[in-house]
Amino acid sequence: MECVLLGFTDVPHLQWFLFGLFFVIYGIALLGNGTILLITKVEPSLQTPMYFFLGNFSSLEICYVSVILPRMLMDLATQKRTISLVACAAQMCWILILGAAECLLLEVMSYGRYVAICSPLHYPLVMNPKVCAKLIAGSWISGVPVQIGQTFQIFSLPFCGSNQINHLFCDIPPVLKLACGETFLHQLMVYIFAVLFVSVPFLLILISYGKIISTVLKLPSATSRSKVLSTYSSHFAVVVLFFRSAIITYLRPKESHSTGTDKVLSLFCTIVTPVFNPMIYSLRNKDVIMALKKLVCK
Repeated sequence: MECVLLGFTDVPHLQWFLFGLFFVIYGIALLGNGTILLITKVEPSLQTPMYFFLGNFSSLEICYVSVILPRMLMDLATQKRTISLVACAAQMCWILILGAAECLLLEVMSYGRYVAICSPLHYPLVMNPKVCAKLIAGSWISGVPVQIGQTFQIFSLPFCGSNQINHLFCDIPPVLKLACGETFLHQLMVYIFAVLFVSVPFLLILISYGKIISTVLKLPSATSRSKVLSTYSSHFAVVVLFFRSAIITYLRPKESHSTGTDKVLSLFCTIVTPVFNPMIYSLRNKDVIMALKKLVCK
């Protein structure tokens, strides 16, 4: 069985414009995240837990956009849009695995910032290399068996009727619409896993940032307070944007799903944030800017 990813077929006159736009976006995402990954590996001054997490986060973002955008670009260029059921399942599985890893990694990064701000004297002990490696491994691996199982469960359903997936890529809500029979149990499992991998990490991140803000407001220097709050507010904005999109996508009731809204949320969750993350995490960071200047001057 083959499916058809409708994508942007509702705007046929914009196909080549969209191809150019997403091609540029993909290039920016690869260049930005690739640069951060490189400098966090080669620059001695960036061999700290914070930049170790940031390098892993950038590599995750590269994987995330690479699962989605090349396929989307090919569909826009060729107008074929067909995808086999196996390829669709593989794409969905990778998106779910990488999405779960991103949620967990953002939680780990917020915990690292919490320790750095609220317990700076304990930071070298708490965030030692062994602990950091375990946290990163846990973030990457924890969602793998769960998301493989969820993908297998969804694609074991019988599909009948239309083979058209009205979405930009293979994702749970649009694929479930093609299934025949009762999907209540599958929808329930989607909600449970979304709570575990999206809502719980987001709640822990909110707690971490709440404690960070409380600690920062107690700093005696107004300049220090302003500097820290300015830095972390931009980080928090990216986190909220990503989690808000994910929560609305996977925790909304099935009846309230709108095709247009789902496509916009998917763009924010999987494409827009990987482009802006390098800018947010590096352009306002003096250490990263200095390391970048060294790399360019070599």
